[in-house]
Amino acid sequence: MRYSMWAYPWDLQDLGLKTTYDEYHNKAGVNSISLAVSYHAGRFLQPRSPHRKSYFPQDGTIYFTPEQNRWDDQEIKPLVADNLHEKGDMLSALIKDRQKHGLAVSCWTVCLHNTRLGMQHPDHVTRNAFGDPSFYSLCPSSPAARSYVTTLIADLTHNYRPDMVELETTGFMGFDHGYHHEKDGIGLTPEDTFLLSLCFCDHCTQTAARNGVDALSAQKLVKELIESACSRDIPSPIFPNFPEDGIATFKDLPALYDYLKWRSQPVTSLLESIKNAAHPDSKILLIEGENAWRDGFDLKAVGKVCDGMILCAYSANPKMITETVKRTREKLGESNYLGFGASAFYEHTQSSDDLRQRIQAAITAGADGINFYNYGLIPEPRLKWIKASIEDSQA
Repeated sequence: MRYSMWAYPWDLQDLGLKTTYDEYHNKAGVNSISLAVSYHAGRFLQPRSPHRKSYFPQDGTIYFTPEQNRWDDQEIKPLVADNLHEKGDMLSALIKDRQKHGLAVSCWTVCLHNTRLGMQHPDHVTRNAFGDPSFYSLCPSSPAARSYVTTLIADLTHNYRPDMVELETTGFMGFDHGYHHEKDGIGLTPEDTFLLSLCFCDHCTQTAARNGVDALSAQKLVKELIESACSRDIPSPIFPNFPEDGIATFKDLPALYDYLKWRSQPVTSLLESIKNAAHPDSKILLIEGENAWRDGFDLKAVGKVCDGMILCAYSANPKMITETVKRTREKLGESNYLGFGASAFYEHTQSSDDLRQRIQAAITAGADGINFYNYGLIPEPRLKWIKASIEDSQA
């Protein structure tokens, strides 16, 4: 059974590798580390850092050293974080010491979510039905964005050979991303948010058209639905079975329904491209939530093109976890890896027993492993919660 904990390079730099190895093995009891190697901006509370209590990482950068000749002909290129030059390549250290510390090494890789690159390459970001850009999200239909992500994983796996790569944001990101100071004065319903998340950039509409899908009619309909939402006095859903019915909610709107069915194709083919380009020693996993369909994922198709996924359900209770893991396993296939992502944040998990019950539910339902969130963001006593949940699951 694989037990991993997500971590940031600056956590390891602040606490030191000796402390990290000790805490992973002895305080948390995990056997794997999932290190962020490509990440976005944010403000991070650092409860255990001896140097600071908050940290603002450089936006849209990578935390490994790329092979430059792979990038000479690429339109979109990565930027190595200043952090790596100043304080060292933590991934290289983990890989070099892998036999000594005994932890499996997984690379937690944020792919298309990159505001810095989106601002630099506005022709390759997702755009809503009105043509408005979402600068924080490169589009999975864009050839340049696809080539960027595929090359990134090929570079990473061939030069570092991690045990696994955990892919975050390889699909269409939602409108409700959590951008700086988002404002919503009308009261968006879940269906409104979903419709605003649909991409109708030129890459999407042209690719859909080549596949016989009338993207422009779907776009026209979505514009009308959003205009209606923007004109009402109070929030009022018009699709009562959304989101429970998924894209089937829109079956009576053929143009939109066809477009939503097509939407999974660029996402699936991107995953396939990544898997084919990666070194065979590195397993390729998708990180997604229980409503992955919203981001354009068809989990049955995903199971055919990569090695599995990590299902994140941070707020779910044990009953919901059991149902979600079983449903996901049925779609993903029995032979693929299915991990479960659990959070030790207090807003998600209020006690050691709470975490223990969730982990037990996930494993009993068929999870092959657990990823815990997040090493540097939780106080030290919660590492003991993690260890207790692992020991209980093994009893």
